[in-house]
Amino acid sequence: MEAYAVVKTGGKQYTVRTGDVLNVELLKGKSEGDSVELTTLAARAGETLAVGTPELESKVKATVLSAKRGKKILVFKNKRRSTFRKKNGHRQTFHAIRIESIPGAE
Repeated sequence: MEAYAVVKTGGKQYTVRTGDVLNVELLKGKSEGDSVELTTLAARAGETLAVGTPELESKVKATVLSAKRGKKILVFKNKRRSTFRKKNGHRQTFHAIRIESIPGAE
């Protein structure tokens, strides 16, 4: 069975394998080419599954590929029977990262 891990970053959890490319919340102080260590909640290599309480000591290593901005989301507020209308737009910034290694999968 192929090795995988469950990592946590930006308040979200992701299931990752070596070589995966993820779009994650912006990582402060990181730029293109930087190395990142992600919090590992669980990891599976072969037949062994390691589950942290709440996290494992070994970290998943990843590389920052680029910083991008997502699609524009429109926020429209309207109150009936009055002339109140408000339209805003928002584009979330995120980092694209590539998973380099998973603990125990070497």
